[in-house]
Amino acid sequence: MSLTMNRRRRAEVVIIPQSWLNRMRDQARKAGGRMSPMAETARDLAAHRLEDARVWAAPKLDQAAQSVEEQIAPIVSAFLTELARRLEVTTKKPRRRWPIAALLGGIAIGAIGVAMYRNNAQRWAETMRESMRHTGSAEDAGEKADTAADEISGKMP
Repeated sequence: MSLTMNRRRRAEVVIIPQSWLNRMRDQARKAGGRMSPMAETARDLAAHRLEDARVWAAPKLDQAAQSVEEQIAPIVSAFLTELARRLEVTTKKPRRRWPIAALLGGIAIGAIGVAMYRNNAQRWAETMRESMRHTGSAEDAGEKADTAADEISGKMP
């Protein structure tokens, strides 16, 4: 029995005779019997071809492996080693000398400035002492001015 659909979407049941099914089953068994030796031959041929491919590919893969080991691996290894060296965190900090030099230079300039300031202060103090000796005290200066004024006025008639 078979279920088929026609154009109008109606299901139709078609009854297939049992004898037809038996004939089809017998023909399939005969075809299977004829195909079995061909399938075995195809399997043997495929196995032989696969073995030939393995015989051919094994030396090629070995040669490729040696080529990679001798030519490419050292380059890649050197690259990775250099990269690791660049990325490695150094435990020793690089010494920087310019801040120490700047500090020492600043201290030297400050010491020179202090020495020059003291020298100028001493010179100024000495200059003031000398001017005070020549002029005397302020009272002496006033008295000298009065004396000079009297002399000038006494000379005048």
